Amino acid sequence: MSAAPTTLSDVADPATYRPSPGSIPETPGVYRFRDEHGRVIYVGKAKSLRSRLNSYFADFAGLHPRTQTMLQTAARVDWTMVGTEVEALQLEYSWIKEFDPRFNVRYRDDKSYPYLAVTLDEEFPRVMVMRGAKRKGVRYFGPYSHAWAIRETVDQLLRVFPVRTCRPGVFKRQHQLDRPCLLGYIDKCSAPCVGRVSPEEHRLLAEDFCDFMAGDTGRFTRRLEREMRSAAAGQEYERAARLRDDIRALERALEKQTVVFADSTDCDMIAFAEDELEAAVQVFYVRGGRIRGQRGWVVDKVEAVTTADLVEHFLIQTYSESDAVPREVLVPALPPEVEAMTELLTELRGGPVRLRVPQRGDKKTLLETVARNAMEALKQHKTRRASDLTTRSLALREIQEALELDEAPLRIECYDVSNLQGTNVVASMVVFEDGLARKSEYRRFTIRAVEGQDDVRSIHEVITRRFRRYLAESEKHGELETMAGETGDDELDPSAHQPIDPETGRPRKFAYPPNLVIVDGGAPQVAAARAALAELGVDDIAVCGIAKRLEELWLPGDDDPVILPRNSEGMYLVQRVRDEAHRFAINFHRQKRSKTMTVSELDNVPGLGPSRRAALLKHFGSLKRLKEATPAQIAEVPGIGARSAESIAAALHGGPGPAARGGGNGNGDGAGGRTDGEHRGEAS
Repeated sequence: MSAAPTTLSDVADPATYRPSPGSIPETPGVYRFRDEHGRVIYVGKAKSLRSRLNSYFADFAGLHPRTQTMLQTAARVDWTMVGTEVEALQLEYSWIKEFDPRFNVRYRDDKSYPYLAVTLDEEFPRVMVMRGAKRKGVRYFGPYSHAWAIRETVDQLLRVFPVRTCRPGVFKRQHQLDRPCLLGYIDKCSAPCVGRVSPEEHRLLAEDFCDFMAGDTGRFTRRLEREMRSAAAGQEYERAARLRDDIRALERALEKQTVVFADSTDCDMIAFAEDELEAAVQVFYVRGGRIRGQRGWVVDKVEAVTTADLVEHFLIQTYSESDAVPREVLVPALPPEVEAMTELLTELRGGPVRLRVPQRGDKKTLLETVARNAMEALKQHKTRRASDLTTRSLALREIQEALELDEAPLRIECYDVSNLQGTNVVASMVVFEDGLARKSEYRRFTIRAVEGQDDVRSIHEVITRRFRRYLAESEKHGELETMAGETGDDELDPSAHQPIDPETGRPRKFAYPPNLVIVDGGAPQVAAARAALAELGVDDIAVCGIAKRLEELWLPGDDDPVILPRNSEGMYLVQRVRDEAHRFAINFHRQKRSKTMTVSELDNVPGLGPSRRAALLKHFGSLKRLKEATPAQIAEVPGIGARSAESIAAALHGGPGPAARGGGNGNGDGAGGRTDGEHRGEAS
């Protein structure tokens, strides 16, 4: 259950529990912030406890907003001194695991991954598919994407390593019956249940199976080949044929594992995809040069963390619970305390571990592939979260309570402005209904009356234009309702969910009002939106703004913003709506700027009129290809002579201008490309 939203005036003052500077030691250590009930809400480590803790209290206003929230939630802080940075890493992890603090990063599986497990802790080890928590004495391989992939691999290997796969109940029953199961009859089990092999012989088979899965494949293949040749030389052709089939079974099992590096390569490749709210991490396990498994996690970013911080948290949380630390770990960024982390991993492995960021070659290429998998995993996670009806209902209810609305905002419209140094000013309008994007309702605007980077006037203009159309459509719809009442025409039925244009049969563009208007910005942008609505006489639509840096919700006329809980579903929905508006605005801005650049660069060519410009672009397909063409290739275009071709090539010799950047203040980041189903028509 999420906490109730609070305002800045309701939170605690960290100065009330600040330790006196002289009381904090300068040694390495681990510290804990606790709330008023004594619960640990954050655990951290430091080379110097005094320096780190003083940084929390010295300049509160300069801290990240999430760190400020943590300090305002806490009621006291304590610490424990340790001897080395490695000890600090270990103690920090053990406390995070014990207390599960709400402001610490905690990785969780984005799904339940199956492993191939060998129960070496049993008298007769068993090969099986296993999910969930790992247990001591069991050897794990993977994880695999699907359980059927494990079963296919095991089915191939049981020809060569006939290890037990049955459950304890089946094993006990066959032992009592003194006859093996089907696998025993077809030689895919050595049948230890009826004493065909001794416990020692069966364990040796299980250990060979583990060695093969761990990457020592060549030894078994070469052994079988020697035995096959020996059997053939001794005219034991049936045995030679059986060994040949065993070799092929091993080869088929190996074919399922992609070869990426040399046989000696043993590494884990870790990559992240992240946004302001969450991060996804993917790991490819490479053993013996082959990708042996893949696994993913997601994490809520409830504290201010960089990619390097995420790497540090991930390494210690993952490998502290694993007995399979590789010789090499490839990451997108080195952790802050790289030497201490390397020493800890070396200690966990019992041998040297190399921690590095690949700069070139096959490993860098594969890490980019892992990063693409992480990005896809993050998208799928967000899609699953957004599509859950209960989650969406909770988000809308939290927004309703936080903004004190009369009803849940079933239709939300969000507006964002994008420009580059005051040029090509555009705005976007995105629509979410019942917590889901309704892309057919998206609209985009070219800002006409504003020059320069004036977000406030841009917001005023776009809100005025959108709701002026709404009023016009509403007035027209009112006339049509009267006609419908007189004629009984179903197409003009006033009870319809959305007004229908009788000429096109489609919903009219602006006739359906929102419950909530969100603008990307703070108090000035909100005031401009409210003023635009008031000038039009619209007083029944709620307005708020979201300030990107502090993630605050601003209401018209309020001196203090509303703060939704950092990990609440309401905040997640508001940010997703804002980010979608930002992305849509940037895409439109880039299109406008690209057209402007194309016309302006071709305008620099003397004597090149509109028809010949169009012919050039049609022939080459884009301005980029036209720039890459030689004068001889340009001269092949109908209507372009050799002299004109030379002039065109000379005029286009320069490179393109700077890339477009989004956001109302001209410094936003880029966003994705065209999305299927988005409405691209420009609003008048």
